[in-house]
Amino acid sequence: MKLHVVTRGRHALRRAEAGFTLVEMLVVIAIIGLIMGLVGPRVLNYLGESKVKAAKLQIESFASSLDLFYLDVGRYPTGSEGLTALAQRPGNTTIWNGPYLKTGSVPSDPWGHIYVYRAPAERGPYEIVSLGSDGQEGGTGTAADISNDSAAASRP
Repeated sequence: MKLHVVTRGRHALRRAEAGFTLVEMLVVIAIIGLIMGLVGPRVLNYLGESKVKAAKLQIESFASSLDLFYLDVGRYPTGSEGLTALAQRPGNTTIWNGPYLKTGSVPSDPWGHIYVYRAPAERGPYEIVSLGSDGQEGGTGTAADISNDSAAASRP
């Protein structure tokens, strides 16, 4: 068995080692840009939806903690005491078995805003509201307000 070695000229070797051409690189960059243009908005939409779900779960956790507070103290925190009463003993309570929150402090909503606590509320003894991504009353989409009423209504 004989091996034949074919030698190329100097120019052929240099051309083969030169790498990618500018056109090839631009085509690859354009393809990556198209993929990011199609996939990017969907990923950002899922991120926004996950923050809404996290806010609903936090509000449900607050509701459970408020129920424990009610069982111990015999009332829900007043509007002036707010959700802080779940982490620190209110001054006018004699029986308090808290803190009722695992972290020992009231967390912010997923967008970094404080939760609004209203007591008494229109439809119950209290209302917990996250003002959404914009931090203002009202809104649509991820900027919509999320309350314990809407969190309870979205459960299966």
